[in-house]
Amino acid sequence: MNNLKDLMGEDFAKENEGKNLVIYFYPKDNTKGCTTEAIEFSENKKEFEKLNTKIYGISKDSQKSHDKFIKDHNLEIDLLTDEELELIKAFDVWKKKKMYGKEYMGVERSTFIFNKEGVLVKEYRKVKVKDHVKNVLEFVKEELND
Repeated sequence: MNNLKDLMGEDFAKENEGKNLVIYFYPKDNTKGCTTEAIEFSENKKEFEKLNTKIYGISKDSQKSHDKFIKDHNLEIDLLTDEELELIKAFDVWKKKKMYGKEYMGVERSTFIFNKEGVLVKEYRKVKVKDHVKNVLEFVKEELND
């Protein structure tokens, strides 16, 4: 599956028709890396909009958690919740992780870019936050700027 309609559903695809999309998955609201990433996407939102590009962040956190996260950090991007892990699994970002010697399942920080036709054109997996938003913006400018 590499098209928006199959991955996100027909309604979502129609709502975003004619726009490039950056859909990024992150592990948890209000954690250091996730906060930095969300703030940087928010700070660059206007630049993405100039390039006809909409940004969505997705995690398994609840809507209440997202609302607090948005308020606490003045975020300007849309955050979607996936408590049932449907999108997280569809995009294959639910992975075995390891911390302090303990294994657990969690979201692997990943970003997916769709062109205005709804075709997946770029994947970033195992994302490191430093310079990531800058790299995504550069890709959109170079590859999707009509």
